[in-house]
Parts: sequence; structure tokens; C-alpha cells
Amino acid sequence: MLNSFTIQIYEVQEPAEAQMLLDIGVNYIGSVILSEHNRNDPLLKQTINTVKASKAKSSLIPLFSNIENIIRAIDYYKPDIIHFCDNISDTQNPSGKPSHEIEKLILNQEKVKTKFPEIKITRSVPIARPGLAHLVPTIELAAMFEDVSDCFLTDTLLVSNRNSKPEKQPVTDFVGITGLVCDWDMAAKLVKSSRIPVILAGGISPDNVFESILKCKPSGIDSCTNTNMVDAKGSPIRFKKDANKVKRLINEVRKAVNILKRKDNQEDF
Repeated sequence: MLNSFTIQIYEVQEPAEAQMLLDIGVNYIGSVILSEHNRNDPLLKQTINTVKASKAKSSLIPLFSNIENIIRAIDYYKPDIIHFCDNISDTQNPSGKPSHEIEKLILNQEKVKTKFPEIKITRSVPIARPGLAHLVPTIELAAMFEDVSDCFLTDTLLVSNRNSKPEKQPVTDFVGITGLVCDWDMAAKLVKSSRIPVILAGGISPDNVFESILKCKPSGIDSCTNTNMVDAKGSPIRFKKDANKVKRLINEVRKAVNILKRKDNQEDF
């Protein structure tokens, strides 16, 4: 296990919420650029600056794919990490070789790394829900991006059991924020096979994070939907974090990581 385990919380869009999460022990805070056309948001920049002023790290997802606008956004926000979560699951050739679309995404990451060598790159890797992992070539897709990424993050991909074509995702052309767990056996396989750190995401909650860490042994965990506040019907409220849920999640993470560290004869987390 790494001495510094990543506890990442997405989607944090305001400075006050970022500071609240920092105060209770979150060490990676993720934000999202929701619109390509209104990509320069002073409040979001202030949020990232709040994180960067601490010992924590800021991560930023652009929900668009135009590389020139992504580069402009990175230059404006200057996050610690740029996180790409394009849906790459159906862009592999039958031959197993990278498709034109994947080659383009790899080239985009190379461009970002060349222009911003100080900024780390996280690439989301799709994993299907439990029992459906065979429908998505997770390991093969990850291998294509390993040389141009600093970290992988698992994301739950919604697929039908009838065929391998993805169902409609919560955000078109991207993976994530399903609130549903991915296949942890496949996640554990990715952790073992990857030469770069893997953060476990996809339906992570205070109730399952302990078990997920012991099962998959990732370098960190990421939670979004299941650490949100909920409305009167129990539905998650996007962009509103529940401090008590996050505190519970951190406590469960510490318990799990300490168990693994004791097995490795390391100091407690």
C-alpha cells in the first residue's frame, strides 16, 4: 500500500464546500467543467485555488473533448490533475489494436503532457457491473493508455447483458456518476496488472468502501454520488456533499488501509 492513500471526492464546485472537505480530511478534491462554451468559471477557479492552497490535490474533469479548448481550460484553472473520462469502451477495433478514436485520445494526452509537464493525468477506465465484466475489454483498454497516464480511475459502465454495446450513460459520451458499483474482481485484476496507480471508483459509499479496499487493494478511492446529500425522495442531489457521509467514509477508509498496512508491516494511516 502507498504511504499516502488517495481519498478523492467529486463533484465539488464551490470554495466553501471544498474547504469543508479539506477540514475533515479529504486529500484529493475533484471538480467538473460542465460546459465547453462557458468553461472559464471564476467560482470554479476559486474552488481549485482553495484546494491548491492546502496540502491536498485538485483534479479537474472537462466534459468536452476538443483538445484546444481543454488546453485553454487547463491554462486557466491550472489544476494539479487533469482527468479524462471519455467513454472509450466501444472504440476498440476487433483486431485488438487501438481504433482511430483511441489513437486521437492518446495523442490528446500526449499534447497535454508536453504542454503541462507538471500536471498529472488521470484516465478513467470502464468496468461493467458485477457479473458483466466480460462484456468490456477493461485490461486491454487500460494498457493502451498506460504510457500516457499517471493514474487510472475505475468507472462503472452501464452495459446490457444481451450484448456488449453500452447503454445510455448518465453523461453522454462519458463514463461515471452512475452511483453503482463496478465488478470488483475486474477492478482487482486491473490493480494487479497496472504499472501505474489505480483509484477505485464507481458506487463507492461509506457502507462498502471498507470491503472494496480489502478486496481490490487500490491506491485510493473516489466517491461522488454516494457521498451527496439526498432530497426528500432519497435521490442524490448533485454538487451537494453530505459532510457526515464523507466523515464516515474517511473512517472506514482508515480502518481498511490500516489492516492492509499492518499486513505489510507499515505504520498506521
